[in-house]
Amino acid sequence: MLKTTALHAEHQRLNARLVDFAGWDMPIQYASQLEEHHAVRRAAGMFDVAHMTAVDVTGADATDFLRHLLANDVAKLAVVGRALYATMLREDGGVIDDLIVYRTGDQAYRLVVNAGTTDKDVAWLQQHSAGRAVAVQRRDDLGILAVQGPTASALTLPHLPATLRDAVAALKPFNAAWKDRVFVGRTGYTGEDGFELILPHDDLVSLWRALEAAGVVPCGLGARDTLRLEAGMNLYGQDMDESRHPLESGLGWTIAWAPEDRDFIGRAALERIRQGAPAQFIGLVLEGRGVLRAHMPVRFADGRKGETTSGGFAPTLKQSIALARVEAGSEGACEVQIRGQWLPARRVKPPFVRHGKVRV
Repeated sequence: MLKTTALHAEHQRLNARLVDFAGWDMPIQYASQLEEHHAVRRAAGMFDVAHMTAVDVTGADATDFLRHLLANDVAKLAVVGRALYATMLREDGGVIDDLIVYRTGDQAYRLVVNAGTTDKDVAWLQQHSAGRAVAVQRRDDLGILAVQGPTASALTLPHLPATLRDAVAALKPFNAAWKDRVFVGRTGYTGEDGFELILPHDDLVSLWRALEAAGVVPCGLGARDTLRLEAGMNLYGQDMDESRHPLESGLGWTIAWAPEDRDFIGRAALERIRQGAPAQFIGLVLEGRGVLRAHMPVRFADGRKGETTSGGFAPTLKQSIALARVEAGSEGACEVQIRGQWLPARRVKPPFVRHGKVRV
């Protein structure tokens, strides 16, 4: 039986098209995926992401523990409330998961992990916490609602507790504020401004209804995927997984190499890999008709090859785009094979769209 979030009845009320996503019964779209996409780029949309999980890591060894577990360095979080994006790696450099980690106190952190990887993430954290003064708490009592778009802040603030509004209004990207039962991060997965709100499941329903009444458009996972693709953001299981390392997945920027004596899991493998010529992660824009999808062959004029990892029609660009992993040093004209035909594509550096503006 598929798991459901606290908002399942709301999705049914709105006649959402529901699909199995990582074992959850989730909305892929409501009325129109295209309209939902544009709502986020032009105004505000909201997403039920309560299938994702918050995990609290606390204890006297919490900072040292996460500095060992994550490729990015939580020591960068100099003040309480800041957040960073990180990958959690195997010893061989394969990506167990990508996640956001917030510093919530002295030796206290909150991780937000992907739905399909929650069980293995928590098991990995618990396995490596043995013998350390660390507590790993999976917060199944909390759900997550994302509100994204240029008017997301204005529409969300009136529905937050009065004691929290000023702090949230002042947040810069990748910072968070919280009070009692409501935790708000100025983060997202769409390339737009907005919040990710973590709160008890029962409170999600009343907040959802209030935001809907205020004009925030309910959006499904279909629009979420086209938005994150335009924003050049990776999807776990497509653009990286345990068989791929960050250096070939466009995530080299998430690796904190300094200080040199920080021995995070996967570091030795990545040190060896970066001495060679790891594959490159690029963006592609199809020049002409057709739709790019994952796992399509890519070739360059110099003979080097690759493969798309994510692809689709980009509503903001009105063109088909893709992320691709290609051989290092690839140069010259690029083509992608679609249904047996090689079609020209333009190589670009993601993101394709950021804050409503086309960047390529």
